[in-house]
Amino acid sequence: MKKFKSIGVIVVCMLLSALLTFQITHYVLHNAYKRELNEAYEGLAQYNKLLEVDGLFRNLYVKELDEDALMDGIITGYVYGTGDAYAQYYNAESFATYMESMNGDMQGIGIYVTFNAEYNAIEVLNVMPDSPALAAGVEPGDLIIYVGEGDETQSVAELGYYVALTKLQGEAGTKAIFTVARGKDYAERKSFSILRGFVTEQTVMHHVCTVDPSVGIVKILSFDAKTPQQFADAVNDLLGKGCSGFVFDVRNNPGGELNSICTILDALLPEGPVIRTLDRDGNEEVVYTSDKDAFALKMVVLVNENTASAGELFCSALQDYKLAPIVGVQTYGKGSMQTIRQLSDGSGVSVTYRYYCPPYSDNFDGVGVKPDVVVEAEGALLEKNIFKVTDEEDNQLLAALAELRK
Repeated sequence: MKKFKSIGVIVVCMLLSALLTFQITHYVLHNAYKRELNEAYEGLAQYNKLLEVDGLFRNLYVKELDEDALMDGIITGYVYGTGDAYAQYYNAESFATYMESMNGDMQGIGIYVTFNAEYNAIEVLNVMPDSPALAAGVEPGDLIIYVGEGDETQSVAELGYYVALTKLQGEAGTKAIFTVARGKDYAERKSFSILRGFVTEQTVMHHVCTVDPSVGIVKILSFDAKTPQQFADAVNDLLGKGCSGFVFDVRNNPGGELNSICTILDALLPEGPVIRTLDRDGNEEVVYTSDKDAFALKMVVLVNENTASAGELFCSALQDYKLAPIVGVQTYGKGSMQTIRQLSDGSGVSVTYRYYCPPYSDNFDGVGVKPDVVVEAEGALLEKNIFKVTDEEDNQLLAALAELRK
């Protein structure tokens, strides 16, 4: 009988323990659920003002609301309000265009242009290889003075640079119609009607230095999927022309695709890390390493205040390995990475999600990369478009050549 009682006591204790455990668990879960509800309510409450404004416009605005434009504006405002300086919202059309550009492909006739203030015209700086413009006979130095044809012909001076530029742009299969001035005193006129197509963006330009023919100049405009091959082709072409030293010019290079810059650095660096990343918790990861195969090149890198992101990683990696002195001025200071995600309707959003660091030195976000040789831009570099500055006029390039000779 006593044994039975002791068993009963144990059972009762077990039941009480289970009940107490259940009550504690229920309390914890209930309060956690309440906290989640409160947080969700507080989050929703933040949007009450938006709902108020929406109601005002729907009840009072004299015009009909464009729901698509309204949503694009709301998301654009949200992205801006996060404080992420490099985040961006792309509607479906601009997202598709952006992804094409990152692949190195674009639609158009294939020209690089700038505004010529003296003639109020669009000046052709360069013509892309294998482009509709090249096949049609457009030449560097041409001044586009009219766009359109017949009664719809308008002068660039009348329209303004940016409006006229939009009339030159368009989808593959449509025509770009314009008139250029060329020749002595731009007295010659030539009209073009060019069928737009898909062209590969030329992100690398190169030439044999006119000051020192033993030096090859390789200018990297940005980094996209086609840049590594264009870079390798440029280096090999200059080597074939007898160049024994190289100046890599990343002035005004805004950066670009991570895989692109890592592939190029892999060809230049010895075995070792290429890029390290830091997440928001400070966790570090080496995300790309170089193999032991590398170009054995005598190099100098040119930078300026507009060299940013992957352009800064390019020069800082070569600096870390002591492979190339950096000449110019302090760079921009963008050492963060963005990821771009497509949304369900075909639009997209880019978000800053990591910092990246050179192989061995510190992250340069907000700081920039300090050149080994500081040389401020002077003379023609301040007075002309950088594409139109000759080697002889480029004081930063001349300083880079002096470094190569050391």
